Amino acid sequence: SMTRSTGALNMVASQEIVNGEANGVKPRKTREERLREASKGLQVHVVGLSIHHAQVEVREKLAIPEPDWNSASNELCASGDVAEAAVLSTCNRFEVYYAATDPREAMASVTNYLSKRANLPVSTLRKNLFMLSGEDAVWHIMRVAGGLDSLVVGEGQILSQVRQCHLHSIEDDGCGGKVLSRLLNNAVAAGKRVRSETAISKGSVSISSAAVELSEMLSQPDLQLPFSEARLAVVGAGKMTRLLITHLASRGLEKITIVNRSMGRPQELQEQFPDVDIEVKLMDDLWDVVGRSDIVYTATSSEEYVIDEQLMEENGLAGGKPLMLVDISVPRNVGTDCKNIPNVFAYNVDDLKAVVAKNTAMRQKEMIEAENLLREEARAFSGWRESLSAIPTINQLQERADAYRKAELDKCNRKLAKADLSDREREAVERLSRGIVNKLLHGPMSHLRKTESIEDKKSALKELSAMFRLEEEELSTRGRPNGRSRK
Repeated sequence: SMTRSTGALNMVASQEIVNGEANGVKPRKTREERLREASKGLQVHVVGLSIHHAQVEVREKLAIPEPDWNSASNELCASGDVAEAAVLSTCNRFEVYYAATDPREAMASVTNYLSKRANLPVSTLRKNLFMLSGEDAVWHIMRVAGGLDSLVVGEGQILSQVRQCHLHSIEDDGCGGKVLSRLLNNAVAAGKRVRSETAISKGSVSISSAAVELSEMLSQPDLQLPFSEARLAVVGAGKMTRLLITHLASRGLEKITIVNRSMGRPQELQEQFPDVDIEVKLMDDLWDVVGRSDIVYTATSSEEYVIDEQLMEENGLAGGKPLMLVDISVPRNVGTDCKNIPNVFAYNVDDLKAVVAKNTAMRQKEMIEAENLLREEARAFSGWRESLSAIPTINQLQERADAYRKAELDKCNRKLAKADLSDREREAVERLSRGIVNKLLHGPMSHLRKTESIEDKKSALKELSAMFRLEEEELSTRGRPNGRSRK
């Protein structure tokens, strides 16, 4: 399995934030440490929380609107510990993908940033965050893009969100960089492949469809009313409402009321769904609509509660006929205290887990096939990323060889000083020395570039480093090209 326990990582990152570098002064790295980091190259990581790991209250505090994804990424990279970063913030997850050479410092820096942003103590954040590195992080984004980590397995909305994450990362103010933008692009391609080569996306494919399934499943027990006879309303007219009506229409929806701040978007929805009788009301009529509806879905971008116990009481709707409230918004639109009202049945995003069990069971076979495809894509990216680790070694090898060449050429020139060589003859000697070095290096470097297996490449890098003593101190300015130590 490519997934591992992340508890130790959580503890390391949190402990470093609590105990380490309080004064902001970082110890200077030795040259050996810098060389080791360079040879490792940038590694990918992900830190975040999702509906699987965190309560909605915590997700609300970290949620970042899409227009602000890049500004948050820039703040993360400003510390210097993170080389590349990209934010993915949706209704059900908040994730930061980043690349760094020092995983411990980067993890501490990112977690510290999230703690400050959410105004939450590290101890609270630690209970909700998951942290993955290397192949585990690659596997995670592949599963996310493939819809396998979603509340409703195989939903398509997350793929478009990962695509937006990639597109933002390569914008002028994006922080995707070479490694992270490649990872996100590969993840989008993997997600498309899963949907085209398996049946994972058949049936319910979004949070809004899960909300429809939930209300359909609970209409009879909660309201003593068949779902087909329930009077429906939705507050808000954004993307989630459009998806909601799409799934309701597939179940034979004939009539629904939309309550919104303005008429523009609801009228667009009327045009998009000519076969559905869509009644449009403004927010002034909210309580009239709630009073005559059986099921009310809420999907607005409001940061305040649209419906709560006090508002229900003030409008004379507390304790009346049975009413189901299905809140698919983050931040929440419906106060949790609505569950205290007699005959009111309130559900939020966290309650949709009941629908997931059914969908996951039906799609188990497709998940296995999808994971096989995603593993291929994950291995392909990991192989590409590992190939980057050869670049610092190749550069060091060339620099070391050139240093030997120059040192030997200088000695040769001193001996030939009395030979009174012309500039053209000296240039010929120079070219000869370069030619010999290049011929000798061609074999090792070609072997390094052509090695495909990650393990074989690591082995080749290690052998070349040892063979040419690449991790030893550079030649001194005086130079001892034979590499002998002075007794």
